Amino acid sequence: MIVLNQYAKSIVDHVTGKHDTHVFTYKGKSICKINNSAWKRARKAANLISWRVHDLKHTFGRRLRAAGVYNETRKVLLGHKNGDITSHYSAPELEGLVDAANKVCGGEVHKTHPMILLKRKVSAVTAVSD
Repeated sequence: MIVLNQYAKSIVDHVTGKHDTHVFTYKGKSICKINNSAWKRARKAANLISWRVHDLKHTFGRRLRAAGVYNETRKVLLGHKNGDITSHYSAPELEGLVDAANKVCGGEVHKTHPMILLKRKVSAVTAVSD
């Protein structure tokens, strides 16, 4: 499960339904990896040649921290493993995760539960929203 903030959800909503089985495509074919020529062109156009895809995750994590999101919630949103079983039992609820992800957007937070479920074996991406 991937929790989306309002901006990421709006992008997924915009492209959902344009392809029978995939959300993100290029010339009718599914995009299987993010570190492709389009990413490289975008970095060059933005003068961010040294940036890596993982730097986007670092930026999100730093913005979550700056927005005052609790460490436990940041760990869940960033997909970090936590060896502390006590923290496992007190993991944030989905609504709290969505609210935390939206804190990096500023402005009004939408109370929906946007997420993407990835099915690796089935080569499909399904967008789900309550």
